Amino acid sequence: MPPSVPSLPRRVARILRTSLFAQVACALVLGIVVGKLWPDVATDLQPLGDGFTRLIKTIISPLVFCVVVVGIAKAGDLKAFGRIGLKALIWFEVASTLALIIGLVAANVVQPGSGMNVDPSTLNTSAVDAKTGGGSLPSTTEFIVNAIPTSFIGAFAENSLLQVLILACLVGAALLHLGHTKVPQVLPAIEQAQEIIFAVVGFIMRLAPIAVFGAMAVLIGQYGLGVIETYAKLIILCYAAAAFFIVLLAVALKMVTGLSLWKFLRYIREEMLLALGTASTESVMPRVMQKLRKAGARDDAVGLVLPTGYSFNLDGASLYLSIGTLFISQAVGVDLSLSQQITVVLVLMLTSKGMAGIPGSAFLALSATASSLGAIPAGAVALLLGVDRIMDSMRVVTNLLGNCVAVFAVSRWEGALDADKAKRVLDGEIVPTADDDAGDPTATQAPGGGASETPVGSDPDDKLAAVPAQSAKEPAPEVS
Repeated sequence: MPPSVPSLPRRVARILRTSLFAQVACALVLGIVVGKLWPDVATDLQPLGDGFTRLIKTIISPLVFCVVVVGIAKAGDLKAFGRIGLKALIWFEVASTLALIIGLVAANVVQPGSGMNVDPSTLNTSAVDAKTGGGSLPSTTEFIVNAIPTSFIGAFAENSLLQVLILACLVGAALLHLGHTKVPQVLPAIEQAQEIIFAVVGFIMRLAPIAVFGAMAVLIGQYGLGVIETYAKLIILCYAAAAFFIVLLAVALKMVTGLSLWKFLRYIREEMLLALGTASTESVMPRVMQKLRKAGARDDAVGLVLPTGYSFNLDGASLYLSIGTLFISQAVGVDLSLSQQITVVLVLMLTSKGMAGIPGSAFLALSATASSLGAIPAGAVALLLGVDRIMDSMRVVTNLLGNCVAVFAVSRWEGALDADKAKRVLDGEIVPTADDDAGDPTATQAPGGGASETPVGSDPDDKLAAVPAQSAKEPAPEVS
């Protein structure tokens, strides 16, 4: 007898039960509905998204520390690690500067703020102060000094990624210097801690749909859908510029590594949807680090490039800041000369590097840019208050993809990328390794304790399924 085909309701229930992507997608739609129909209720759901983000942030610093230390110790070459960092910074500067230039060109061509004729004196600048909490962006000197830790525990307590990176580099270098014979228990202990942290990530990710539901309901409840009509020209321009930049990223990724950005986007679709729903790339950093490691990028490259990119490679924010600056000037009737626009690029190249983790950082950067020009009233930044939250999706997608492409590109540049493995993983083929899934709560243990990866099988959203563990000398059979 032919096998019975499950009914449609059962298939839908199974997908909702097993697929994080489906769960988050449904939560996204429900959040929009609740925010639209019951806006007063929706605003009370803020703790759902905030609570999830807090949980994720608690494990980011220890995760980055463990991954970097283990990566340096296993790679056994501190000079190579230094080269990775230098090449990453070069890539970040080129990419973010390109994003700024694309934004300026797009805003000059489309003129999103022309014809608005806004009187800056009529704008409520107190709302900007409330958004930024009266803070300010650090200067270049302050940014560098603040990246140096004053306390080992304090770096973790304050969740300062750059400080944690520096500490991880020092500990990794010390392990290499002392050798495994003098401190034989330290590296295994850090590896075990890393496994525990990944297990915790698995537990927290089960709450992702609830977080997306709350965050989306609050967004629609507070701002509604009418703001999209008011700022339609600006919104469309920002998203179109971001799409063009992502196309350039895809071309760069293909040229440098031979990998497809579209296949990679499918590979991290769950994480991307979660980032969109929570408007935060930090919420998916642990999972993305996991997947980049599985896709052939070496631990030390992933551990250094991705977290550093969160501070130095904000491509989406760079696009938004350059377009936003010209939008404000056009709205208040100020015509910026070419030299002034070059000044905008130079100022944003500096201010955008100190934005990560600062409340209302986009408004602080815009205010700093307006002040440096002297031609745009600083209060005109209030024009973007209504649309800033709508831009989060564009910034999140562009920032995340930009940092992931940087990991692949720098890894290939330094010889720290297994390109064949990466292609096979993105194509859904089997790529068995002895420790690839160590500590991964989403991986299925194969008989005998070995971890294994398989392509998509009967469930299109089940990325990891069990197959018999293979001997280290025997290649795993392909599953069609």
